[in-house]
Amino acid sequence: MLDIHDLSHTYPNGTRALDAVSLSIPAGMFGLLGPNGAGKSSLMRCLATLQVPTSGRIRFGDLDVLAQPEALRATLGYLPQDFGVYPRVSAEDLLDHLAVLKGIAGRGERRDTVQALLRQVNLWDVRKKAVAGYSGGMRQRFGSAQALSGNPRLIIVDEPTAGLDPEERNRFNNLLSAIGEQVVVILSTHIVDDVTDLCPRTAIMVGGRIVESGTPGDLIAALAGRIWQTGIDKTDLEAARARHAVIATRLKAGRTVIRVLADEPGRCPGEGFEPVEAGLEDVYFATLHRLRAELPAKQAA
Repeated sequence: MLDIHDLSHTYPNGTRALDAVSLSIPAGMFGLLGPNGAGKSSLMRCLATLQVPTSGRIRFGDLDVLAQPEALRATLGYLPQDFGVYPRVSAEDLLDHLAVLKGIAGRGERRDTVQALLRQVNLWDVRKKAVAGYSGGMRQRFGSAQALSGNPRLIIVDEPTAGLDPEERNRFNNLLSAIGEQVVVILSTHIVDDVTDLCPRTAIMVGGRIVESGTPGDLIAALAGRIWQTGIDKTDLEAARARHAVIATRLKAGRTVIRVLADEPGRCPGEGFEPVEAGLEDVYFATLHRLRAELPAKQAA
């Protein structure tokens, strides 16, 4: 179990990236959703002991993470949003080097580990190629291999599928699903479908705060009967926003389709609307809409 209690962090320029974040994360996949700038990467860096928060506590089992960062690193797998590699070094050699840094000292054990990881992430056939020449998806798979080295009990992946094509994204998600059964895996992303497909528990982060948390099913159930949809002309969009709580728009066959949050379950927002089944994306957009609506009131106060 990973326990985060009242974690806050303010950067030297005064930016408050984390604001009293509290979460309890059991073994398995946990999805952290939020828009760009929500504070997800700051939280991941604190959990990975790459930066020390201004205040708060982090415990992983019996381990006080802030007091014993080296002990956590011994059991941590971390895949950041962006990572560099040595030029002209093959995947096999670089993974071997990183395995040494993870504490796998025996040459035989290290060889077996490296070979198993390269096969697991489907890079065996290109193990002799330099990682610097890999495609984006291949580099992400290599990043996954290094994160899995040393049998970590806590794995953190930050925006792992951003920029991947659908096939690579599907392959990466299957890999995460396979490894996330016995250990704590935190998936930080703004791609809602990744969380819907993989995570039995999730939280939504906005402005450095956790604003929603629970199982996707429970969060979706709270919107039952409140999501309605209709098609309008693009020129009518602003008028629709003025009349309704429009949480999402998309184009379909040349028409603008809007999804609206009703005040009460079953209450039709108006003529032409039809009820639609809510999904986690609706939870995400409805949460963002509510927070943006609250902001002017807070500023006025």
